[in-house]
Amino acid sequence: MDQTNEDKRRRAGIGKRGKGIDRRAFVGLLPALFLGPRTFAATEGKKVGRVESAAGAAFARLTRTRPLKPEAEILLGDLVWTDARSRTSLVLDGGTGIHLGEKARLTIDRFVAAEGGTLVLGEGALVFDRAEDLPKIDVTVRTAFGLIGVRGTRFFCGPSRGVFGVFCERGAVVVEAAGIQRRLGPGDGVDIPAAGAPPSAVARWRAPRIAEAFASVLG
Repeated sequence: MDQTNEDKRRRAGIGKRGKGIDRRAFVGLLPALFLGPRTFAATEGKKVGRVESAAGAAFARLTRTRPLKPEAEILLGDLVWTDARSRTSLVLDGGTGIHLGEKARLTIDRFVAAEGGTLVLGEGALVFDRAEDLPKIDVTVRTAFGLIGVRGTRFFCGPSRGVFGVFCERGAVVVEAAGIQRRLGPGDGVDIPAAGAPPSAVARWRAPRIAEAFASVLG
């Protein structure tokens, strides 16, 4: 890996690993309704959410490492992570739910309840959930190689049956990898078999795989 890509991975909180698909997956995701960049006024260290639940060992760090328990504060700039056999669910200001499975890393890069923000998924699996009846905001989930733009939807992304899978349960998501885009609607999923590979054709995921994917995050 050249220095440029290594720097990208370091900024995104992604460590090096041998063959783990969760750390090597190349995925960029853009929603159908993504509106582009905005101005954010929040400052680092401001409370932007809380822990809804935590099972096993889950932590956050801004200036110091904090074990996560229900109702603990989530701060702008926090790196949130889970250990093996652990998971946590966060509620960001304004009602956005972020669920992390085991061995996941997420940085709250910037966030304002009424506007949205940017989250950086370093590794592991994530379920994003924002109710359809809530006001629409722009949230971007960024990886070292791409991003997920969201405006009121529910989706899964992460390791699934040996590949990096993306599944849209509600709303619309556009998956981009290796210069190829796939548009997902409710019930649709795609696979990305390796870093740098294009996404598969859009397919309807069957109930057992959907259940496996969400259970890997939600338990």
